[in-house]
Amino acid sequence: MDKAARVLLGFYKKNISSVLPNRCIYTPTCSSYTYQAIDKYGLLWGSFKGFCRILRCNPFAKGGFDPVKENYRGRAKWLI
Repeated sequence: MDKAARVLLGFYKKNISSVLPNRCIYTPTCSSYTYQAIDKYGLLWGSFKGFCRILRCNPFAKGGFDPVKENYRGRAKWLI
């Protein structure tokens, strides 16, 4: 499932986002952030973090550099 979501995000970045004007006020862009979050946190939590990032990406936000936080627990969340 994670791979399918990353493929869809890659398709969006390559084919759809390249046609639209650049409106993201954050670095990395919201689609790149979501891709990285899914890679680090898994599909559900990464998608949720990406959705929250998209909600923050509005004209009233300050913007700037906002990387995905490190997931120190990794995939073994229940062990720590």
